[in-house]
Amino acid sequence: MPNNQTRKIAKKDYYENESAEVIRISNHFVDSFLFQDNVASDIPINALRIIFNIISIIRNHQFMPDNQPRQLSLFDAEYETDHNIFATFKIRNSKISEKRSSKQVVEAYEYLATFKMGWYVSKNLAGKDIKTFGGLISLPSYEDRGYTSFLVSSFWLKKLVVLSDYNNLLYQLVYNIRNNKHVLFAIWLAKIPEAGTHVKLETFNQKFSVNYKKANDFCVKFLIPIRLQLNIYNQVSFNYKYEKELIFIIRYNTKNIKDDVLSQKLNEKRLIIQRFRYFVKRYSLESINLERFSYNYKEIIATRIEIEKAYIIFKKNNRANGNSSTQFKGINFLQEMQSIIIQLHRNTETGKRLPNAYQIIL
Repeated sequence: MPNNQTRKIAKKDYYENESAEVIRISNHFVDSFLFQDNVASDIPINALRIIFNIISIIRNHQFMPDNQPRQLSLFDAEYETDHNIFATFKIRNSKISEKRSSKQVVEAYEYLATFKMGWYVSKNLAGKDIKTFGGLISLPSYEDRGYTSFLVSSFWLKKLVVLSDYNNLLYQLVYNIRNNKHVLFAIWLAKIPEAGTHVKLETFNQKFSVNYKKANDFCVKFLIPIRLQLNIYNQVSFNYKYEKELIFIIRYNTKNIKDDVLSQKLNEKRLIIQRFRYFVKRYSLESINLERFSYNYKEIIATRIEIEKAYIIFKKNNRANGNSSTQFKGINFLQEMQSIIIQLHRNTETGKRLPNAYQIIL
């Protein structure tokens, strides 16, 4: 184990800031730390709060390497030139234990300092093996009253910062839901395909360290309490069914999330995404390139308004012709919508002067 002299502190500015409403959690971190060998680690809820706060603090430093290769080079230059390089973090204790219990705070940090403690190796961009020692955190200290400072190694920091594959989670999830298994299930749920998945009872028992003999008992005693929590405290919940020992989990976006869980801005974004997914599912748009349609609908208000106007006319036209609107699938649906958008534009005063200045969704 390295002593204090062999640790190299690269940064000292990862300190507490205003908490994020949504955090981006790397699936590489989930798989290597929270779900070792596809089994959920029994991480206490207060330790999960520390993890969520670390991710909230570094959110402005996270990046997607395919889109931001320069950021990967900068990270490499700062953190992966030598062994045992660490970053310093500082978090208010009240964010870990709402009761401000010193015992709870100490236990949470001790858990993360010792869990999976060992030597870790990653390769830098030059192909050199970079070694670090520790758990997720190292050397927690309580020098400032009401705060805890600690170190995070370059190995684990890289897994948190580099977002090759990630999912969004609500920061408040670890405060609104007190059961660590329920939070870990929500993290797992965020990873499964939107179409859902199926898992054997034996596999679920192993994954979440439970021991239900029958699928019905697992669904009633384990899944239902989680579903009730996620329905009001998370953006994503699920339906389930089972056939013998096979349990099916079907994701859905929550509609009746508790009023004070989301800000108005985030709730509006959530509803926009739900509406977009409605179009994708109803008109079988999954197999075509939706980059332009997705961006224009989600990000540009004027285009979204035009699409909704066109959709009203689209449904009205189909009813008048005695047809089902779902006869238009995939690219045919988007072509029909684009045609209506062009007609709407050219009927306006602007459209008469600039007939080709219509919103484009294809």
